[in-house]
Amino acid sequence: MSKVTIASAQNAKLKLVRALAGRSRERREAGAFLAEGVRLVEEALASGWPFRYVLFGGELTERGRNLVARLRERGIETAEISEKLLASLSETETSQGLLAVLEEERGQRLGLLNNVLITDALRDPGNLGTLLRSAEAAGIEAVLLTPGTTDAFAPKVVRAAMGAHFRLPLFEVNWGEIRTQASTYDWSVYLADKGGQSLWEADFTTPMALIVGAETEGVSAEARRLATHTVSIPMQGQTESLNAAVAGSILMFEAMRRRRAATRDTTLRNRAS
Repeated sequence: MSKVTIASAQNAKLKLVRALAGRSRERREAGAFLAEGVRLVEEALASGWPFRYVLFGGELTERGRNLVARLRERGIETAEISEKLLASLSETETSQGLLAVLEEERGQRLGLLNNVLITDALRDPGNLGTLLRSAEAAGIEAVLLTPGTTDAFAPKVVRAAMGAHFRLPLFEVNWGEIRTQASTYDWSVYLADKGGQSLWEADFTTPMALIVGAETEGVSAEARRLATHTVSIPMQGQTESLNAAVAGSILMFEAMRRRRAATRDTTLRNRAS
């Protein structure tokens, strides 16, 4: 593929990048979102995620230049722009030298799921991105994003998730759809909230959903109606609460530990019989 250079700030590709960096409506209408930095673009490429094009500056590291070469080998359109133009597009304080426009792929149809995370109107982009990163690491099968949750494809969320978008199905659903799923697949629905059962005592081994909401707004009425259990994290000291990302991460990893222990115990019993 021949080398392309963009010099004008009014170029259509740059205009699209500016639009995608803004409101959720712009991303939905374009059906695209942004991924900035070598690591995120590497993650997208490794996962086979569909690209539209990639912009890069002239001061890329060797790792970045090698990545651009691989993108071109895959037939992905790349274009070089000045460092000044790239900095004007960057969502970070210091440009990371590489910016990709990716196709937006939100989940379309829920199926059989036994281990999901539900966000309850979670509005903080950093918290949501961190939760997605932890969910993917803890073996969550999918994340259900309820009304009021911030856009999962906003640049701050994508950065905080560190590539989880490319491996973890995300579904925007209403509470009615979630209730249907919970009933169909007989989920135990755990609501993270103060005063609930200690996470050390919770089962977590049956098909389950974990609801995590915003720290400041509190739990929604819809989440309380859906929950079959309320679970909390025992704490010492004077701290009153943990933020959503930390609390959700602790609960998801404890659930993973509990499921693994149950699987191990079953295997040992089968071997002994």
